[in-house]
Amino acid sequence: MATGRRPGVPSSIERRPAEGKRPELEIRASARRTKTATAWWEGSVLIVAVPARVRGSAREDLIEWLIERSRRRRPATFSTDPELLERARALISTYDLEVEIESVRFVTNQNRRWGSCSPESQVIRLSDRLRVAPSWVLDAVLVHELAHLAVPDHSAAFHALANRHPRQRDAGIFLDGLQIGLEGRSRSEEGPAPGDEPDDPTRSTVRPRSDQRSTEAQARFDL
Repeated sequence: MATGRRPGVPSSIERRPAEGKRPELEIRASARRTKTATAWWEGSVLIVAVPARVRGSAREDLIEWLIERSRRRRPATFSTDPELLERARALISTYDLEVEIESVRFVTNQNRRWGSCSPESQVIRLSDRLRVAPSWVLDAVLVHELAHLAVPDHSAAFHALANRHPRQRDAGIFLDGLQIGLEGRSRSEEGPAPGDEPDDPTRSTVRPRSDQRSTEAQARFDL
C-alpha cells in the first residue's frame, strides 16, 4: 500500500494575517515543486506556492517578490483614497476628460452598484467589491463615473466620453461574472437550501452572452 503524498498536496501550509499593505497570505511549500514559484488570488487571500527546498531568508525574499508582483497586477486591493484620486486624475488626462474631481473612495454600503458619483460635489464612490478586480476593470469603472460628472444621464454624449476607455464592454462582462461569483460565494457561506447542492465558487465558469450590447455594459455600473 502506497504511503506517499497525494499529487498536488503541499508539504506544508502557513497562513499569515493581513498586516499594513501586505494582504492575507497562505504559503504553500511543496516538495513536488522544484524550480518555480507562483502566486494567485483566492478572494482577498494571496496564495503563494514555493518549492519546499527554498528556506529561510531566500524564501522570505521570494515571497516578498511575489507579493509585489501580485500587487502591481491588482492595485485596487491595496489602494487608499488618495491613491484612487491620483489614479482618477491620471485617467482624466489620459482620456482627455474635461471634468474636475475632488474625492474618490471605496465604500462598503454599495452592493447593488459598482460605482456612483455626485456631479455637484465632484465625488466618486466605488464599491469595495472592486478591490478584487483587475486594474483595467477598475479604470473602466472610474472612466464611466468620470464621464457621469460631465453628463449625468446615459445619452449618446455620455457614451462618447465613457467609451474613450477601450474596454468598457469587456469590463461590463467581467463584472457580470464577478457578481455571479460573489453571489455564489454568499450562498455557499449561508449554506444550501433544503434539497440543493452546495455551490463551489472556485469551480464556476461564466460564459458571456453573445447578444450583450455596449450600452448594457455601460449601464451596469450604475444599476
